[in-house]
Amino acid sequence: MKVLLVEDELKLGEYIKKGLTEAGFIVDHHLTGLDGYHALMTEEFSVILMDVMLPDVSGFELVRNYRAAGKQTPVLFLTAKDDLSDKIKGIEIGGDDYLTKPFAFAELIVRIKSLLRRANQADYQSTILQIADLKMDIAKRTVYRGGKPIKLTAKEFSLLQFLLERRGEVLPRTVIASQVWDVNFDNDTNVIDVAIRRLRIKIDDDHEAKLIHTVRGMGYRLEALATEVQSDADGDDSK
Repeated sequence: MKVLLVEDELKLGEYIKKGLTEAGFIVDHHLTGLDGYHALMTEEFSVILMDVMLPDVSGFELVRNYRAAGKQTPVLFLTAKDDLSDKIKGIEIGGDDYLTKPFAFAELIVRIKSLLRRANQADYQSTILQIADLKMDIAKRTVYRGGKPIKLTAKEFSLLQFLLERRGEVLPRTVIASQVWDVNFDNDTNVIDVAIRRLRIKIDDDHEAKLIHTVRGMGYRLEALATEVQSDADGDDSK
C-alpha cells in the first residue's frame, strides 16, 4: 500500500517515512504543498498524510481542491494546532481524521489502518493474494506455499506483494525499484537481482513448479506455468 506524506519538517518526515516503510508501506514524501499536490493529482495512493501548515500553501486548501476534483482517497491531517475549530474545519473540507503533533508512532499506524478499513475493507482487512499454491494475507502479514509458512523480511514481503498484484506482467527492474524501494536505481546496479534471488530461495527452491521467472533483458514475472525451463541463474529466460 502506498502512502503520500506531505510534511515540511524534514526530520519528522524522515522519521515517519522510515517507520511506515518498516511497517510494509511504500511512502512518497514531499516537503512542499505544490509538490504534494502534483503527486495527489497524478498518482494513486491508499492514504494521504497531510501537514496543515506548509510553507507555500495550506494543507486544508490542497485537500479542498483535491476533493473538488472528485478524489476520494482517505486523508489524515497532521498539525501542531490543537484547536477544536481547526479539527472541525479539517473534517468539513474533506479530511477523514486529524492527528495533533507530537504523536506516538503507534497511534499513527492505528489511525492509518482505521482509515484503510473504512475506505475499503479489501485494502487492509481481508486482502488475500494467491497464485497456484502460494498465498499471501496482507492484513495478517503472512505468506504460505503448499500450506507451509514462509518467513519474509518487510522488504521481501513488499516485493512479493508487488509481484502478486502484477502477476503475469513483465516488470522491469526500474519499475520494481520505484514501486518497492521508492528510488531510481542505476541500470548497472544489482540490488533488484539480489533481492529477487533471495526471494526465490524462500519461495521457489523447495518446489518443482517455479513462480518467479526472469525475462532476459526485460525484468521479472510472477506466473504459474504449466511447462517451464528455468535455471538458478538470474540471466536465463523463462519458457
